[in-house]
Amino acid sequence: MSGLRPGFRLCLSSPIKQTTRQAALALVAGALLQAGAARAETETSATTEAACDAKRPIPSFNRWQEDWGALAKPCVPRKPLDRLKYIALSSDPAWYLSLGANLRERFELNNTPLFGLGGSKPDSWVIQRAEVHADARFGEHVQAFFQLEDARPFGKDAVSPVDKNPLDIEQAFVAFVYGVGPGTFKARVGRQEMAFDLQRFVSVRDGPNVRQAFDALWADYEIGKWRFIGYLTQPVQYRDVDTFDDVSNKHLKFSGVRMERASVGPGDLSAYWSRYERDNARFLDASGNERRDVFDARYAGKSAPFDWDVEAMAQIGHVGADTVGAWAFGALGGYTFSSLPGTPRVGVQVDGASGDHHPGDGHVGTFNPLFPNGYYFTLAGYTGYSNLIHVKPSLTFKLTPKLTLLTALGFQWRDTTQDAVYGQGMATVPGTAGKGDLWTGMYAQVRADWIVNDNVALALEAVHFEVGDSLRALGARNADYVGVEAKLAW
Repeated sequence: MSGLRPGFRLCLSSPIKQTTRQAALALVAGALLQAGAARAETETSATTEAACDAKRPIPSFNRWQEDWGALAKPCVPRKPLDRLKYIALSSDPAWYLSLGANLRERFELNNTPLFGLGGSKPDSWVIQRAEVHADARFGEHVQAFFQLEDARPFGKDAVSPVDKNPLDIEQAFVAFVYGVGPGTFKARVGRQEMAFDLQRFVSVRDGPNVRQAFDALWADYEIGKWRFIGYLTQPVQYRDVDTFDDVSNKHLKFSGVRMERASVGPGDLSAYWSRYERDNARFLDASGNERRDVFDARYAGKSAPFDWDVEAMAQIGHVGADTVGAWAFGALGGYTFSSLPGTPRVGVQVDGASGDHHPGDGHVGTFNPLFPNGYYFTLAGYTGYSNLIHVKPSLTFKLTPKLTLLTALGFQWRDTTQDAVYGQGMATVPGTAGKGDLWTGMYAQVRADWIVNDNVALALEAVHFEVGDSLRALGARNADYVGVEAKLAW
């Protein structure tokens, strides 16, 4: 300080200047505090925004695949009864219980089941399927899922096992997920549903009233674009006499291994081998214990504006003392005009399944469709995946983001006239084996699907089937089907 000039020292110590200096410092401090507060507010807002990236889940086709853990975050919007969608089980938000329910009501009219052959009569009815479930998550690795089903027909004359199942256990399994090496290991044990690909041959059978479950051990390993699966199952045998009377079907087994590879060119590839074992099976030309080795491959994808799904299956084995050799394929593709109003999609579907060409030769050629879904052709049930050649052009419109309209024409032949005409579920049209020509007939289909909101969906389907002349000569008649459906999910 001694080196400074005296005038400078007086300037610093001047009361007026000192007051000015204090005021300036106060202004700077205030500005710094405001900047800090603004920064803190921005960081808090960014953190809150990041936390709210989680969206409220919506019900899915497979309810056990939903994850309601997002409701642990207060910022996620709530709806009525969401307190039951997320019930905390501990201080860890990954431990919770979620409750849910489904209700499906469908009115159906079928004026000519099995084309009027075999004593079938016109009928109309209502089918109802009610489901409730509890989904418990114990952290990131363990899940316990339990679901009850009550399926009933009202006013239906001919009730089958796929129509009625009084209150019973639909699913009850424990699942485990854990990282192993660079991939993820998953396993499920217990009563569960399973489906492959487009559900042509292995499905949850959502079309009929009673869905198909399996008492099974399922395991898969996912690594990169690969997925490897193994499964041991006994399909559930449904009884409609009393409540809680369903059992594992010891006389029917379905087990195998499967491989999936994503992004093979513009599509995904999958293949599997399964062993199908059914005791006391009956076909038109053979009976006894059925043992089939099933080989399946599928390639599906989309490269705008094109989409496609191609699958083929071969079956070998035996039924009793007779050998089995059967095949089937399904292919569908489409072209979507995304620039046109309604984004119309022009599609074509081609399917084939073998029949038994030479009855009495010790060889069964009839294809077994295994566990079909009931939706693939139409809900009318006039078309089954056995002894079939099927071509179906279609035109689909997206009238609104939530309303879809499908119009289609189907043309059907038999693979061989030596085998019967089959409906859904291998239902044999009586008197058709060895009679008539290959042409079965044609049908027109109209279907509208309206997703009202995340919880409600409505559908209308109508089918008119014109039988071929040779079937008409056997007494077959044209057939009409109408179905009106409402689905609610919570």
